[in-house]
Amino acid sequence: MSQHLINIFPAHFVDPKVPIEDVAGAIKDLIKEGKVLHFGLSEASAKTIRRAHAVQPVAAVQTEYSLMERDPERNGVLKTCEELGIGFVPWGPVGMGYLTGKVDSRTKLDPKTDLRSGFERFTPENLAANKPIVDFLKQFADKKNATPAQISLAWLLAQKSWIVPIPGTRNMDHLNENLGAINVQLTPADIREIETALSKIKVYGGRMGEIYMRDVDL
Repeated sequence: MSQHLINIFPAHFVDPKVPIEDVAGAIKDLIKEGKVLHFGLSEASAKTIRRAHAVQPVAAVQTEYSLMERDPERNGVLKTCEELGIGFVPWGPVGMGYLTGKVDSRTKLDPKTDLRSGFERFTPENLAANKPIVDFLKQFADKKNATPAQISLAWLLAQKSWIVPIPGTRNMDHLNENLGAINVQLTPADIREIETALSKIKVYGGRMGEIYMRDVDL
């Protein structure tokens, strides 16, 4: 057994020039050699997940998913993961920081250090237009003695047992806030209230910048 064992080897983004079967086959070889334990995919379509899984079982799929980014529900990715027994890892579970309620149209994003500065959803206009989402989360969070970020994470945890969000954090306070989400129990009535409210609110702006969306497997 290698001393440098990789627990999970995720293929970040899908290269359209390389058959996914070849990628899965290469990871399969590494698993046989004892260098890797599990195979993962990132931003892969339902079709690609199935093709890869047929060669080497996929352990986890990572894609953006949050209260304001619901594509995995519509494009078959979540359904495919459930059918094949694949774990789902939502990145950007608090809307890349927006759902924390600490970002608004006055927030200045440094284009040299913050990728969000080039994302359509983070233009001042769209940050302002999406404020009703945060306003609702703040009101709902107050009722649950929680923060908007904790509600966002608790909502994901309440979806399926095999969905495990990975919120990013840059400081200990944010880390502790995120961890506090496990203590927020959302009832079926809570989930219905959230869904009903957000179904009436339009989300403005696309996910990432064009250069990154070109690499998303649709």
